[in-house]
Amino acid sequence: MIRIILGVIVGFIAWTIMWLGSDYVLTASFPWYASEQSKFMLAIYTERASFEPSITMLIVDIARSVIASFLVGYLAAFIAGENRKSILALGILLLAVGIYFEMTVWRYLPVWYHLVFLFLLIPATIAGGKLKRFSNLKADTRETVASTEAEAALPAAEDESN
Repeated sequence: MIRIILGVIVGFIAWTIMWLGSDYVLTASFPWYASEQSKFMLAIYTERASFEPSITMLIVDIARSVIASFLVGYLAAFIAGENRKSILALGILLLAVGIYFEMTVWRYLPVWYHLVFLFLLIPATIAGGKLKRFSNLKADTRETVASTEAEAALPAAEDESN
């Protein structure tokens, strides 16, 4: 149970770090993104409803969210020992916090963006967790094949020594 809770907490913190970190990198690296972001923040802080985001910025933000959700799903599964509860709980936590933040900026961004952003949080998190399960399955298969080959080679070596 502790590993499940730890997986959710670490996953949530990692998602937040990835979101804020990628925002910083994009703002520092791309002038167009920095310009869009500053206009967005100005609209929020001055409560002007005239902000018109570019489709590029919206798609980049959705992609950032999906990538971060996928990675933290894998991380939560790794920490929790692949427990499905941790992955689902993390996805639900991300959705709950996402709903809160999307509500705070609802009037500044198109409805389709909010819906897509929120809709993809849980599936992307679950997909990351399933990748962890799949990678363990591949490792288990390799170990099984290697041990089977070693066992098959053992009688042959015994026959040669006789």
